[in-house]
Amino acid sequence: MWRLIKGSRAIVCVCTMVISATCSATMQHDPLSSWNDCPAKSAIIDFVQRVTTVDAPDFVPLSERIAVFDNDGCLWSEKPIYFQLQFAIDRIKQLAPNHPEWRHRQPFKSVLEDDQETLAKSGMEGLLKLVMASHAEMTTDEFASIVKDWLNTAHHPRFQRRYHELVFQPMLELLVYLRANGFKTYITSGGGIEFLRVFAEEVYDIPPEQVIGSSIKTNFELRNGVPVIMRLPEINFIDDKEGKPIAINKFIGRRPIAAFGNSDGDLQMLQWTDARKGLSFCLLVHHTDAEREWAYDRKSHIGRLDNALDWAKEHHWTIVDMKQDWNAVYPQPDAGN
Repeated sequence: MWRLIKGSRAIVCVCTMVISATCSATMQHDPLSSWNDCPAKSAIIDFVQRVTTVDAPDFVPLSERIAVFDNDGCLWSEKPIYFQLQFAIDRIKQLAPNHPEWRHRQPFKSVLEDDQETLAKSGMEGLLKLVMASHAEMTTDEFASIVKDWLNTAHHPRFQRRYHELVFQPMLELLVYLRANGFKTYITSGGGIEFLRVFAEEVYDIPPEQVIGSSIKTNFELRNGVPVIMRLPEINFIDDKEGKPIAINKFIGRRPIAAFGNSDGDLQMLQWTDARKGLSFCLLVHHTDAEREWAYDRKSHIGRLDNALDWAKEHHWTIVDMKQDWNAVYPQPDAGN
């Protein structure tokens, strides 16, 4: 009997030591190591602790822990132009030999002549023409293959890294941290849903069914007896501004308790989240680092942060100062690239 008691005590001691060591390691590990000690980091941790502590006043059940993220400017960079627009431009140049008429027709003429000023003046109408010409008249599988090839070969003009390597390391850590605490993370982007789905799972660990974005119309067809989904040259839905909460309501069916963005295009999504009954968390990434990334806000043609910045300050949302709050912007480059 004494041997059994001694053996039991030994097991208890060993287990206690293991638990203590595990807790110590957990306490020492910083899940947001690319975030400096700053109010934004503290606000994130405080919010997560409050909604995950059982029997606490702000506890939120697992099923309701929904977090939504914009992509362009929030999870990865968006300068000098949106990355998907750069894909469209590269695709137009690739297709140009089969379309000699483009040399005399805008906005294709400005693309082929690298005339950014004229291209910018074409506005949303010009952008949609480029998207229709470069994204449609193919199957969904064909489009995904083209996007994947582009992501694996195209390089950003400033950083000379592949576009999907220009994701924000602090936001990658945030995604992992939230999921470790029972959150379901969604992308809600103005970018194309099928463009995003090509890389979202690999880069962000967000599966295709948790990606919401703008879309063009599609059609089911049989090609030589094989069923395919064809992409049509017609807009279906724009997931921007008022469209974001509408899409969240339609495709998720739950109001998020946390929302993350960086521009006026995200304002309504954050407002919708902030209006929930109970504790919520809204965060804006403010691009303030011209050396490591870019510095822009109110006057930028891309990722304009004006009304949303005022609203955030008035309603005490969390604002990330990229230059001050992040000790790293991008993941370390892969030595093989």
